[in-house]
Amino acid sequence: MSKLGTLALVCLVAVAACGEETTSQSSDGTAAKTTTVSESAPANQEPPMAVSDPENALVIELEGGNVIVELAPDLAPTHVARMKELTREGFYDGIVFHRVIEGFMAQTGDPTGTGTGGSGKNLDAEFSKASFDRGTLGMARSSSPNSADSQFFICLEAAPHLNGQYTVLGKVVDGMEHVDAIKKGAPGSGQVSNPDKMISVKVLADTQ
Repeated sequence: MSKLGTLALVCLVAVAACGEETTSQSSDGTAAKTTTVSESAPANQEPPMAVSDPENALVIELEGGNVIVELAPDLAPTHVARMKELTREGFYDGIVFHRVIEGFMAQTGDPTGTGTGGSGKNLDAEFSKASFDRGTLGMARSSSPNSADSQFFICLEAAPHLNGQYTVLGKVVDGMEHVDAIKKGAPGSGQVSNPDKMISVKVLADTQ
């Protein structure tokens, strides 16, 4: 995603105390079969919880425990499909949280760990009316709406100034305390020295 992630976050922080990240939210409201996350999930999985669609859910393994994310294919089908594709390739395993801003967001998804890298495939924006709440996953981008690649962020608090400007991808439904514990970066820039990482990322359906 070349310089895009870094540039957008710096601009938004300067203008509205926000980063170069983006948008993410939940799924449809229809009733669906639920699956319980239990011992079939990765090693550190904590209390079992119900997920309506394991094919559209991720398990992000952090040092402190697992984070369960429900993706939102109804809001961003192209972004969700690409994230699952990269996840199944093992792309996200071991990638660090290179920018983490207290009270705002934790950004990851850059294999170079600098904020300037990506998978090499940009995606067209899928903006929606979904709000950036605590736990929302959003796609990072540069000033160009159609520049999102592999970088994404998780909102540590609500960020309404991002609404309608970034693609909402999903939302954390369990393990947000582990996201809160991610090492924070320098004030202002959010750049992290010796950053925490995603040990592994898996599609929940693949763990069962």
